[in-house]
Amino acid sequence: MPTEQLKSYLDQQGVRYEVIDHAPAFTAQEVAEHAHVSGHHFAKTVAVRIDDRLALAVLPATDQVDLEQLRKSTGAKTAELATEEEFGDRFPGREVGAMPPFGNLYGMEVFVSPHLVQSDEIAFSAGTHSQAVKLAYSDFVRLVEPAEIRL
Repeated sequence: MPTEQLKSYLDQQGVRYEVIDHAPAFTAQEVAEHAHVSGHHFAKTVAVRIDDRLALAVLPATDQVDLEQLRKSTGAKTAELATEEEFGDRFPGREVGAMPPFGNLYGMEVFVSPHLVQSDEIAFSAGTHSQAVKLAYSDFVRLVEPAEIRL
């Protein structure tokens, strides 16, 4: 089941979503494959440190975060991958490496790749390594209000 916080939030907001059960997978590309979702429409969530703040970078499973581009796009002095120790306690109830892209639920900014904007629907890890959630991209944008930048 998706993390209780995510499920409750989506239900309270009246969002239509689909929970996809799949074989355990640990990379975004594997999850996309097991969930039968194109890697171009599967949102990979990466925790980053931009200057002194934690944020989420959300991009297709097929892409990699370009930290220099992220730094430039945000006007930051530094952009680095965050460590599990830095952000782990912000995502209660989820498995390590399976965080959903809803930074708004965890007090974190969210930056989304323009490559995902081209999708009508997106899917993402639901807080576990054996479930994903699929919903309309427009609902994701409405709820999360991510900043669209080049990643």
